[in-house]
Amino acid sequence: MQDLQPRFIPLAAKTVVSHTLTYMLMGVLAYHFLHYAEFINSPGSGMRHTDDPIMILGAPLQVFRGILFAAIFYPFRDKLFGRKYGWLLMAWMLIGLGILGTFAAPAGSLEGFIYTTTPIHLQIRGYLEIVTQAVLLSVLLCYWVNHAGKRGLNWSLGIVYGIAIALPLLGLVAQKH
Repeated sequence: MQDLQPRFIPLAAKTVVSHTLTYMLMGVLAYHFLHYAEFINSPGSGMRHTDDPIMILGAPLQVFRGILFAAIFYPFRDKLFGRKYGWLLMAWMLIGLGILGTFAAPAGSLEGFIYTTTPIHLQIRGYLEIVTQAVLLSVLLCYWVNHAGKRGLNWSLGIVYGIAIALPLLGLVAQKH
């Protein structure tokens, strides 16, 4: 592997694409296998219903989180990219700070275990989705940055991203008519 030092704009673009694709993949799997629709649509869940336009726009709006992640990864790019286990460090950053150590008290965080009344087994169930997504994002992004010269990879991921963004937008338009 070469010692890669990606510039911010290419890193941001790749992070947005990698995050959105892994977000959608894990969201679809979790929605189906973890029966999220039942939880989300139940009264008192605190979540918007699954047919709410903002929920439908969830994947296209991930561009903002992708840019945020890129801004966080960028100062550490010499530790994350061009290294054999950079993906593992990135995954740990996402899991340690973004899931377990967040300052808020969401389910599955250290604070969530202490301050919420949600049963621990329900809090941990979410790890199947979010920890897996953090690892997949890290693997995909590090592979892509470390193999920047693979034009086929750029095109393939770009096309899949375009489809992934177009489908919810088309669904929203269809819902309005």
